[in-house]
Amino acid sequence: MDRLVQIFSNPALIWTLGIVSLVCFIGSLLVIPWLVLRIPADYFSGEYRHRVPWAEQHPVIRWVLLLLKNLLGLVLLLMGIAMLVLPGQGLLTILIALVFLNFPGKYRLERRIFMIPSVRQGVDWLRRRAGRPPLIFKD
Repeated sequence: MDRLVQIFSNPALIWTLGIVSLVCFIGSLLVIPWLVLRIPADYFSGEYRHRVPWAEQHPVIRWVLLLLKNLLGLVLLLMGIAMLVLPGQGLLTILIALVFLNFPGKYRLERRIFMIPSVRQGVDWLRRRAGRPPLIFKD
């Protein structure tokens, strides 16, 4: 209990956490629409996901990019989990992390999330405002 009191009585730590939360919140407001607009309209129309843009690169480059992408996803996942109890957009940050991480069943999970009516309406609204076609799903 004394340790917890010490943490919350440290103004520098509180300011740092507040600034990190604000940066993550603003970042999520910018990154989520950017990511949604970059999804090809037919991304969810197949049974399997599309190939990544760097699939044809040299194997070393491909593995380095894959490693960096997953490290970024892991950092965002940890930050999102922390923001569930700290100020910030924890759930949004976790969703962004899922986009960057590679794991078995990821495509099916993304598809399920994007097929939720409220998510689909929001994504279609955002894409319509940007002049992009809505996402196509194979039912």
